[in-house]
Amino acid sequence: MAKPVVAIVGRPNVGKSTLFNKLIGSRVSIVDDTPGVTRDRVYGGCEWDGREFSIVDTGGIEPRGGDEILSHIRSQAELAIDAADVIVFVTDIRSGVTASDSEIASMLMKSGKPVLLCVNKCDSVGDPPAEFYDFYSLGLGDPIRVSSVHGHGTGDLLDEVVGLLPPAEEIGQESEAVRVAVIGKPNVGKSSLVNHICGEERCIVSNQAGTTRDAIDIAVENEYGKFIFVDTAGLRRKSRVDDAVERYSMLRAQMAVERSDVCVIMIDGAVGFTEQDSKVAGMAHEAGKGCVIAVNKWDAVEKNENTLALYRKRLEQDFSFMSYADILFISAKSGQRIDRLFEAIKKAAESNATRIKTGALNEILAQATSRVQPPTDKGRRLKIYYMTQASVKPPTFVFFVNSKELFHFSYQRYLENMIRGTFGLVGTPIHFIVRERGEKQGG
Repeated sequence: MAKPVVAIVGRPNVGKSTLFNKLIGSRVSIVDDTPGVTRDRVYGGCEWDGREFSIVDTGGIEPRGGDEILSHIRSQAELAIDAADVIVFVTDIRSGVTASDSEIASMLMKSGKPVLLCVNKCDSVGDPPAEFYDFYSLGLGDPIRVSSVHGHGTGDLLDEVVGLLPPAEEIGQESEAVRVAVIGKPNVGKSSLVNHICGEERCIVSNQAGTTRDAIDIAVENEYGKFIFVDTAGLRRKSRVDDAVERYSMLRAQMAVERSDVCVIMIDGAVGFTEQDSKVAGMAHEAGKGCVIAVNKWDAVEKNENTLALYRKRLEQDFSFMSYADILFISAKSGQRIDRLFEAIKKAAESNATRIKTGALNEILAQATSRVQPPTDKGRRLKIYYMTQASVKPPTFVFFVNSKELFHFSYQRYLENMIRGTFGLVGTPIHFIVRERGEKQGG
Protein backbone atom coordinates (compact mmCIF):
# COMPACT_ATOMS: atom_id res chain seq x y z
CA MET A 1 0.00 0.00 0.00
CA ALA A 2 1.16 3.53 -0.72
CA LYS A 3 2.16 5.70 2.23
CA PRO A 4 0.02 8.78 2.90
CA VAL A 5 1.52 12.00 1.51
CA VAL A 6 1.93 15.28 3.40
CA ALA A 7 2.73 18.33 1.26
CA ILE A 8 4.55 21.37 2.67
CA VAL A 9 3.49 24.49 0.77
CA GLY A 10 3.75 28.25 1.13
CA ARG A 11 5.19 31.32 -0.53
CA PRO A 12 8.96 31.64 -1.05
CA ASN A 13 11.40 32.09 1.83
CA VAL A 14 9.13 31.18 4.73
CA GLY A 15 11.32 28.22 5.80
CA LYS A 16 9.58 25.28 4.11
CA SER A 17 12.82 23.43 3.31
CA THR A 18 14.23 24.00 6.81
CA LEU A 19 11.01 22.56 8.27
CA PHE A 20 11.13 19.62 5.81
CA ASN A 21 14.70 18.83 6.82
CA LYS A 22 13.81 19.02 10.52
CA LEU A 23 10.83 16.68 10.14
CA ILE A 24 12.67 13.97 8.17
CA GLY A 25 15.81 14.33 10.28
CA SER A 26 18.33 14.96 7.51
CA ARG A 27 19.48 17.79 5.27
CA VAL A 28 17.94 16.81 1.95
CA SER A 29 16.51 20.08 0.66
CA ILE A 30 18.87 22.96 -0.12
CA VAL A 31 18.29 25.72 2.41
CA ASP A 32 19.04 29.25 1.26
CA ASP A 33 17.70 32.74 1.87
CA THR A 34 17.12 33.23 -1.85
CA PRO A 35 13.45 32.78 -2.82
CA GLY A 36 12.84 29.98 -5.30
CA VAL A 37 15.83 27.81 -4.36
CA THR A 38 13.64 24.69 -4.07
CA ARG A 39 12.41 24.32 -7.63
CA ASP A 40 11.69 20.61 -7.76
CA ARG A 41 9.65 18.79 -5.18
CA VAL A 42 11.68 16.66 -2.78
CA TYR A 43 10.38 13.54 -1.04
CA GLY A 44 11.33 12.25 2.39
CA GLY A 45 10.05 9.61 4.78
CA CYS A 46 8.75 10.40 8.27
CA GLU A 47 7.45 8.29 11.14
CA TRP A 48 5.52 9.68 14.11
CA ASP A 49 3.41 7.97 16.74
CA GLY A 50 3.64 4.67 14.87
CA ARG A 51 2.48 6.10 11.52
CA GLU A 52 4.71 6.24 8.45
CA PHE A 53 4.11 8.82 5.74
CA SER A 54 5.91 10.67 2.95
CA ILE A 55 6.60 14.39 3.16
CA VAL A 56 7.03 16.42 -0.01
CA ASP A 57 8.79 19.77 -0.01
CA THR A 58 7.67 22.19 -2.71
CA GLY A 59 8.93 25.33 -4.30
CA GLY A 60 7.45 28.60 -3.05
CA ILE A 61 4.08 29.56 -4.53
CA GLU A 62 3.73 33.09 -5.91
CA PRO A 63 0.05 33.19 -6.97
CA ARG A 64 0.41 36.35 -9.02
CA GLY A 65 3.95 35.80 -10.30
CA GLY A 66 4.25 35.90 -14.09
CA ASP A 67 7.86 34.74 -14.34
CA GLU A 68 8.29 31.45 -16.26
CA ILE A 69 10.27 29.74 -13.48
CA LEU A 70 7.69 30.86 -10.91
CA SER A 71 4.95 29.32 -13.05
CA HIS A 72 6.93 26.02 -13.10
CA ILE A 73 7.19 26.12 -9.31
CA ARG A 74 3.49 26.89 -8.99
CA SER A 75 2.64 23.89 -11.22
CA GLN A 76 4.77 21.60 -9.06
CA ALA A 77 3.20 22.84 -5.84
CA GLU A 78 -0.29 22.38 -7.29
CA LEU A 79 0.65 18.83 -8.30
CA ALA A 80 1.78 18.09 -4.74
CA ILE A 81 -1.48 19.53 -3.38
CA ASP A 82 -3.51 17.31 -5.73
CA ALA A 83 -1.72 14.18 -4.51
CA ALA A 84 -1.51 15.07 -0.81
CA ASP A 85 -3.59 13.57 1.99
CA VAL A 86 -2.70 16.45 4.33
CA ILE A 87 -1.30 19.92 3.51
CA VAL A 88 0.96 21.92 5.83
CA PHE A 89 0.73 25.61 4.87
CA VAL A 90 3.82 27.42 6.14
CA THR A 91 3.75 31.17 6.87
CA ASP A 92 6.28 33.55 8.45
CA ILE A 93 5.67 35.40 11.75
CA ARG A 94 8.27 38.01 10.80
CA SER A 95 6.55 39.18 7.63
CA GLY A 96 3.02 38.68 8.97
CA VAL A 97 0.00 37.83 6.83
CA THR A 98 0.64 38.87 3.22
CA ALA A 99 -1.64 39.13 0.20
CA SER A 100 0.07 36.02 -1.21
CA ASP A 101 -0.70 34.12 2.02
CA SER A 102 -4.38 35.02 1.64
CA GLU A 103 -4.48 33.89 -1.98
CA ILE A 104 -2.71 30.60 -1.17
CA ALA A 105 -5.12 30.00 1.75
CA SER A 106 -8.05 30.50 -0.62
CA MET A 107 -6.53 28.05 -3.11
CA LEU A 108 -5.98 25.45 -0.37
CA MET A 109 -9.54 25.74 0.93
CA LYS A 110 -10.84 25.08 -2.60
CA SER A 111 -8.73 21.88 -2.75
CA GLY A 112 -10.96 20.26 -0.14
CA LYS A 113 -7.90 18.70 1.54
CA PRO A 114 -7.17 18.93 5.30
CA VAL A 115 -4.91 21.95 5.84
CA LEU A 116 -2.74 22.76 8.87
CA LEU A 117 -1.64 26.39 9.23
CA CYS A 118 1.96 26.55 10.45
CA VAL A 119 3.39 29.90 11.60
CA ASN A 120 7.16 29.52 11.28
CA LYS A 121 10.12 31.42 12.76
CA CYS A 122 8.50 31.66 16.21
CA ASP A 123 11.95 31.23 17.70
CA SER A 124 11.31 32.60 21.21
CA VAL A 125 9.56 30.56 23.90
CA GLY A 126 6.76 31.84 26.10
CA ASP A 127 3.57 33.57 25.01
CA PRO A 128 3.22 34.13 21.25
CA PRO A 129 3.67 37.69 19.96
CA ALA A 130 0.58 39.73 19.15
CA GLU A 131 1.24 39.27 15.39
CA PHE A 132 0.60 35.54 15.80
CA TYR A 133 -3.14 36.09 16.19
CA ASP A 134 -3.33 37.89 12.82
CA PHE A 135 -3.01 34.48 11.13
CA TYR A 136 -6.52 33.53 12.28
CA SER A 137 -7.69 35.90 9.53
CA LEU A 138 -6.68 33.28 6.92
CA GLY A 139 -9.69 31.18 7.93
CA LEU A 140 -7.77 27.93 8.36
CA GLY A 141 -8.42 27.35 12.07
CA ASP A 142 -5.92 27.47 14.92
CA PRO A 143 -2.37 28.26 13.75
CA ILE A 144 0.49 26.11 15.06
CA ARG A 145 3.62 27.90 16.33
CA VAL A 146 6.83 26.40 14.98
CA SER A 147 10.52 27.21 14.85
CA SER A 148 11.91 25.06 12.06
CA VAL A 149 15.47 26.15 12.95
CA HIS A 150 15.26 25.16 16.62
CA GLY A 151 12.59 22.46 16.31
CA HIS A 152 10.12 24.14 18.70
CA GLY A 153 6.55 23.06 18.00
CA THR A 154 7.39 20.38 15.45
CA GLY A 155 6.08 17.65 17.76
CA ASP A 156 2.74 19.45 18.08
CA LEU A 157 2.65 19.86 14.30
CA LEU A 158 3.31 16.15 13.72
CA ASP A 159 0.61 15.22 16.27
CA GLU A 160 -1.87 17.24 14.23
CA VAL A 161 -0.62 15.75 10.93
CA VAL A 162 -1.04 12.17 12.18
CA GLY A 163 -4.51 13.03 13.47
CA LEU A 164 -5.57 14.04 9.95
CA LEU A 165 -4.05 11.09 8.03
CA PRO A 166 -6.45 8.49 6.61
CA PRO A 167 -6.87 5.57 9.06
CA ALA A 168 -4.24 2.87 8.51
CA GLU A 169 -6.96 0.25 7.97
CA GLU A 170 -8.57 2.42 5.30
CA ILE A 171 -5.25 2.73 3.44
CA GLY A 172 -4.71 -1.02 3.68
CA GLN A 173 -8.18 -1.71 2.29
CA GLU A 174 -7.87 1.03 -0.33
CA SER A 175 -7.22 -1.57 -2.98
CA GLU A 176 -6.04 -5.14 -3.28
CA ALA A 177 -4.60 -4.12 -6.61
CA VAL A 178 -0.85 -3.93 -7.20
CA ARG A 179 0.10 -0.41 -8.28
CA VAL A 180 2.53 -0.61 -11.21
CA ALA A 181 4.47 2.40 -12.49
CA VAL A 182 5.71 1.95 -16.07
CA ILE A 183 8.84 4.11 -16.26
CA GLY A 184 11.64 4.73 -18.73
CA LYS A 185 13.11 7.19 -21.18
CA PRO A 186 10.82 8.85 -23.73
CA ASN A 187 9.75 6.71 -26.69
CA VAL A 188 10.62 3.26 -25.32
CA GLY A 189 7.03 2.04 -25.72
CA LYS A 190 5.44 2.65 -22.32
CA SER A 191 2.10 3.78 -23.76
CA SER A 192 2.08 0.89 -26.25
CA LEU A 193 2.51 -1.54 -23.37
CA VAL A 194 -0.30 -0.01 -21.31
CA ASN A 195 -2.57 0.10 -24.37
CA HIS A 196 -1.91 -3.57 -25.15
CA ILE A 197 -2.59 -4.55 -21.54
CA CYS A 198 -5.90 -2.69 -21.30
CA GLY A 199 -6.91 -3.57 -24.86
CA GLU A 200 -7.83 -0.08 -25.96
CA GLU A 201 -6.16 3.15 -27.01
CA ARG A 202 -6.16 4.82 -23.61
CA CYS A 203 -2.80 6.53 -24.14
CA ILE A 204 -1.63 8.44 -27.20
CA VAL A 205 0.98 6.35 -29.02
CA SER A 206 3.38 8.25 -31.23
CA ASN A 207 6.96 8.03 -32.45
CA GLN A 208 7.46 11.54 -31.15
CA ALA A 209 9.21 11.44 -27.78
CA GLY A 210 7.28 12.86 -24.87
CA THR A 211 3.72 12.40 -26.17
CA THR A 212 2.44 11.30 -22.75
CA ARG A 213 2.31 14.38 -20.56
CA ASP A 214 0.41 13.16 -17.51
CA ALA A 215 0.43 9.95 -15.50
CA ILE A 216 -2.72 7.93 -16.24
CA ASP A 217 -4.17 5.29 -13.88
CA ILE A 218 -5.66 2.25 -15.61
CA ALA A 219 -7.23 -0.63 -13.65
CA VAL A 220 -6.65 -4.14 -15.01
CA GLU A 221 -7.96 -7.46 -13.70
CA ASN A 222 -6.95 -10.82 -15.19
CA GLU A 223 -5.96 -14.34 -14.15
CA TYR A 224 -2.84 -12.95 -12.45
CA GLY A 225 -4.80 -10.61 -10.13
CA LYS A 226 -5.77 -6.95 -9.88
CA PHE A 227 -3.40 -4.23 -11.06
CA ILE A 228 -3.42 -0.46 -11.49
CA PHE A 229 -1.04 0.56 -14.27
CA VAL A 230 0.33 4.08 -14.34
CA ASP A 231 1.71 5.14 -17.71
CA THR A 232 4.14 7.97 -17.07
CA ALA A 233 5.84 10.59 -19.16
CA GLY A 234 9.36 9.65 -20.17
CA LEU A 235 12.09 10.59 -17.73
CA ARG A 236 14.71 12.84 -19.28
CA ARG A 237 17.99 14.10 -17.92
CA LYS A 238 17.30 17.10 -15.70
CA SER A 239 19.54 19.30 -17.82
CA ARG A 240 17.27 18.52 -20.77
CA VAL A 241 14.13 19.50 -18.91
CA ASP A 242 13.68 23.06 -20.07
CA ASP A 243 10.05 23.84 -20.65
CA ALA A 244 7.25 23.76 -18.11
CA VAL A 245 5.43 20.80 -19.68
CA GLU A 246 8.51 18.56 -19.61
CA ARG A 247 9.33 19.54 -16.03
CA TYR A 248 5.75 18.87 -14.97
CA SER A 249 5.81 15.47 -16.74
CA MET A 250 9.01 14.39 -14.99
CA LEU A 251 7.53 15.26 -11.62
CA ARG A 252 4.45 13.19 -12.39
CA ALA A 253 6.71 10.22 -13.15
CA GLN A 254 8.58 10.71 -9.86
CA MET A 255 5.29 10.78 -7.99
CA ALA A 256 4.11 7.63 -9.80
CA VAL A 257 7.24 5.81 -8.59
CA GLU A 258 6.71 7.05 -5.03
CA ARG A 259 3.13 5.78 -4.89
CA SER A 260 3.68 2.46 -6.70
CA ASP A 261 4.30 -1.06 -5.42
CA VAL A 262 6.25 -2.26 -8.48
CA CYS A 263 8.12 -0.37 -11.19
CA VAL A 264 8.44 -1.80 -14.70
CA ILE A 265 11.64 -0.25 -16.05
CA MET A 266 11.35 -0.25 -19.83
CA ILE A 267 14.37 0.02 -22.10
CA ASP A 268 14.53 0.06 -25.89
CA GLY A 269 15.91 -3.28 -27.14
CA ALA A 270 16.91 -1.71 -30.45
CA VAL A 271 18.95 1.02 -28.72
CA GLY A 272 20.33 -0.92 -25.77
CA PHE A 273 21.30 0.24 -22.29
CA THR A 274 22.05 3.94 -21.71
CA GLU A 275 23.15 5.97 -18.70
CA GLN A 276 19.64 7.41 -18.44
CA ASP A 277 18.21 3.88 -18.10
CA SER A 278 20.46 3.43 -15.07
CA LYS A 279 19.20 6.68 -13.52
CA VAL A 280 15.57 5.74 -14.10
CA ALA A 281 16.13 2.32 -12.51
CA GLY A 282 18.04 3.92 -9.64
CA MET A 283 15.01 6.04 -8.77
CA ALA A 284 12.89 2.90 -8.28
CA HIS A 285 15.69 1.03 -6.48
CA GLU A 286 16.32 3.85 -4.00
CA ALA A 287 12.59 4.16 -3.33
CA GLY A 288 12.60 0.49 -2.26
CA LYS A 289 10.06 -0.60 -4.88
CA GLY A 290 9.65 -4.00 -6.48
CA CYS A 291 11.35 -3.88 -9.89
CA VAL A 292 11.09 -5.66 -13.24
CA ILE A 293 13.28 -4.78 -16.24
CA ALA A 294 11.41 -5.07 -19.54
CA VAL A 295 13.43 -4.92 -22.77
CA ASN A 296 10.88 -3.72 -25.31
CA LYS A 297 10.85 -3.90 -29.14
CA TRP A 298 12.61 -7.27 -28.96
CA ASP A 299 10.77 -8.33 -32.11
CA ALA A 300 12.61 -5.57 -34.01
CA VAL A 301 16.08 -6.76 -32.97
CA GLU A 302 18.08 -8.84 -35.46
CA LYS A 303 18.98 -12.05 -33.67
CA ASN A 304 20.99 -15.24 -33.89
CA GLU A 305 21.22 -18.12 -31.41
CA ASN A 306 23.58 -16.15 -29.11
CA THR A 307 21.86 -12.75 -29.14
CA LEU A 308 19.57 -13.28 -26.15
CA ALA A 309 22.26 -14.77 -23.89
CA LEU A 310 24.80 -12.04 -24.73
CA TYR A 311 22.24 -9.26 -24.34
CA ARG A 312 21.11 -10.62 -20.96
CA LYS A 313 24.71 -10.92 -19.74
CA ARG A 314 25.44 -7.29 -20.69
CA LEU A 315 22.28 -6.09 -18.94
CA GLU A 316 23.14 -8.04 -15.80
CA GLN A 317 26.41 -6.11 -15.70
CA ASP A 318 24.72 -2.78 -16.47
CA PHE A 319 22.09 -3.33 -13.79
CA SER A 320 24.45 -4.98 -11.29
CA PHE A 321 23.16 -2.66 -8.52
CA MET A 322 19.75 -4.34 -8.82
CA SER A 323 20.68 -7.93 -9.61
CA TYR A 324 17.47 -9.07 -7.88
CA ALA A 325 15.29 -7.77 -10.76
CA ASP A 326 13.93 -10.13 -13.42
CA ILE A 327 14.90 -9.21 -16.99
CA LEU A 328 12.23 -9.93 -19.61
CA PHE A 329 12.40 -9.48 -23.38
CA ILE A 330 9.00 -8.32 -24.63
CA SER A 331 7.16 -6.66 -27.48
CA ALA A 332 4.49 -4.22 -26.37
CA LYS A 333 3.29 -4.03 -29.98
CA SER A 334 2.68 -7.76 -30.50
CA GLY A 335 2.12 -8.75 -26.87
CA GLN A 336 5.10 -11.13 -26.83
CA ARG A 337 5.79 -12.41 -23.26
CA ILE A 338 3.31 -10.00 -21.64
CA ASP A 339 1.96 -12.96 -19.64
CA ARG A 340 5.43 -13.49 -18.16
CA LEU A 341 5.59 -9.80 -17.35
CA PHE A 342 2.45 -10.14 -15.20
CA GLU A 343 3.97 -13.13 -13.41
CA ALA A 344 7.15 -11.14 -12.68
CA ILE A 345 5.16 -8.12 -11.44
CA LYS A 346 3.08 -10.28 -9.12
CA LYS A 347 6.17 -12.03 -7.73
CA ALA A 348 7.99 -8.71 -7.20
CA ALA A 349 4.99 -7.27 -5.34
CA GLU A 350 4.71 -10.36 -3.12
CA SER A 351 8.44 -10.35 -2.36
CA ASN A 352 8.42 -6.62 -1.60
CA ALA A 353 5.66 -7.18 0.99
CA THR A 354 7.03 -10.44 2.46
CA ARG A 355 7.29 -10.73 6.25
CA ILE A 356 9.42 -13.54 7.70
CA LYS A 357 9.14 -14.82 11.28
CA THR A 358 12.10 -14.15 13.54
CA GLY A 359 12.51 -17.85 14.33
CA ALA A 360 12.83 -18.77 10.66
CA LEU A 361 15.34 -15.97 10.07
CA ASN A 362 17.58 -17.03 12.93
CA GLU A 363 17.47 -20.64 11.82
CA ILE A 364 18.83 -19.56 8.43
CA LEU A 365 21.35 -17.27 10.16
CA ALA A 366 22.67 -20.22 12.18
CA GLN A 367 23.03 -22.34 9.03
CA ALA A 368 24.76 -19.52 7.17
CA THR A 369 27.28 -18.74 9.92
CA SER A 370 28.15 -22.42 10.40
CA ARG A 371 28.67 -22.85 6.66
CA VAL A 372 30.79 -19.70 6.26
CA GLN A 373 32.40 -18.36 9.42
CA PRO A 374 31.87 -14.63 10.10
CA PRO A 375 34.94 -12.48 9.31
CA THR A 376 37.70 -11.63 11.79
CA ASP A 377 40.02 -8.65 12.15
CA LYS A 378 43.13 -8.58 14.37
CA GLY A 379 41.98 -11.67 16.22
CA ARG A 380 38.46 -10.39 16.84
CA ARG A 381 35.57 -12.25 15.17
CA LEU A 382 32.19 -10.85 14.19
CA LYS A 383 29.38 -12.22 16.33
CA ILE A 384 25.80 -11.95 15.08
CA TYR A 385 23.58 -12.45 18.11
CA TYR A 386 20.28 -12.54 16.24
CA MET A 387 18.28 -10.85 13.49
CA THR A 388 14.69 -9.79 13.02
CA GLN A 389 12.58 -8.15 10.34
CA ALA A 390 11.70 -4.53 11.05
CA SER A 391 9.43 -3.68 8.12
CA VAL A 392 8.29 -4.49 4.60
CA LYS A 393 8.21 -2.59 1.29
CA PRO A 394 11.10 -3.22 1.03
CA PRO A 395 11.90 -6.08 3.44
CA THR A 396 14.17 -4.54 6.08
CA PHE A 397 16.18 -6.69 8.49
CA VAL A 398 17.94 -5.68 11.70
CA PHE A 399 21.13 -7.51 12.77
CA PHE A 400 22.40 -7.26 16.36
CA VAL A 401 26.18 -7.71 16.42
CA ASN A 402 29.23 -7.19 18.61
CA SER A 403 30.88 -4.81 16.11
CA LYS A 404 29.51 -2.96 13.10
CA GLU A 405 33.01 -2.58 11.67
CA LEU A 406 33.48 -6.35 11.46
CA PHE A 407 30.22 -6.83 9.53
CA HIS A 408 31.85 -6.40 6.12
CA PHE A 409 29.84 -5.72 2.96
CA SER A 410 30.89 -9.06 1.44
CA TYR A 411 29.47 -11.00 4.39
CA GLN A 412 26.28 -8.95 4.26
CA ARG A 413 25.95 -9.84 0.57
CA TYR A 414 26.45 -13.53 1.44
CA LEU A 415 23.66 -13.37 4.04
CA GLU A 416 21.41 -11.46 1.64
CA ASN A 417 21.84 -14.22 -0.96
CA MET A 418 21.00 -16.85 1.67
CA ILE A 419 17.82 -14.98 2.68
CA ARG A 420 16.79 -14.45 -0.95
CA GLY A 421 17.42 -18.07 -1.89
CA THR A 422 15.65 -19.53 1.13
CA PHE A 423 12.55 -17.34 1.09
CA GLY A 424 12.32 -16.72 -2.66
CA LEU A 425 12.66 -12.95 -2.54
CA VAL A 426 12.82 -11.98 -6.22
CA GLY A 427 12.29 -8.55 -7.70
CA THR A 428 12.72 -6.50 -4.53
CA PRO A 429 15.61 -4.67 -2.88
CA ILE A 430 16.47 -5.74 0.68
CA HIS A 431 17.65 -3.32 3.35
CA PHE A 432 19.93 -4.23 6.28
CA ILE A 433 20.20 -2.27 9.53
CA VAL A 434 23.16 -3.20 11.73
CA ARG A 435 23.10 -2.45 15.48
CA GLU A 436 25.67 -3.17 18.15
CA ARG A 437 24.40 -4.84 21.29
CA GLY A 438 23.18 -2.24 23.76
CA GLU A 439 22.64 0.36 21.06
CA LYS A 440 19.31 2.15 21.37
CA GLN A 441 16.71 1.55 18.67
CA GLY A 442 16.59 5.21 17.74
CA GLY A 443 20.40 5.51 17.58
